[in-house]
Amino acid sequence: MTCPVALLHVLAIVILAATLFATFSLIIACLVKTGERFMGVGQVLTMPLFFASNAIYPTAIMPGWLKAVSLLNPLTYVVDALRACMLAGGPSAFGLGLDYAVIGLTTAGQISSGPGSIRVLPTGPPLQ
Repeated sequence: MTCPVALLHVLAIVILAATLFATFSLIIACLVKTGERFMGVGQVLTMPLFFASNAIYPTAIMPGWLKAVSLLNPLTYVVDALRACMLAGGPSAFGLGLDYAVIGLTTAGQISSGPGSIRVLPTGPPLQ
């Protein structure tokens, strides 16, 4: 892959991943009532996503149950795609097509389910 093409892939993957995790955060924020709960719930959900991906160590050395969890984790596909595009001759464990498909479909699913997570909170009297 030539340098300009790889750079365009990196840009596209970063935009998709940012949209994916921003939408994930917005859904969490819509479901909880306070900022403190949002931060707590966000960390409880984000840290396992990070550690159950191939960001720290390859999926080949993971135990079977963790490998199965990592294959359901969209961050695994983000890391795989970025490694393939940013490293010269970097291998892709899943192929860029599957990486893009998983990231794109997960993002689309969250965007389409996001409005359903918005709850209308009761308000007080109008400000004067």
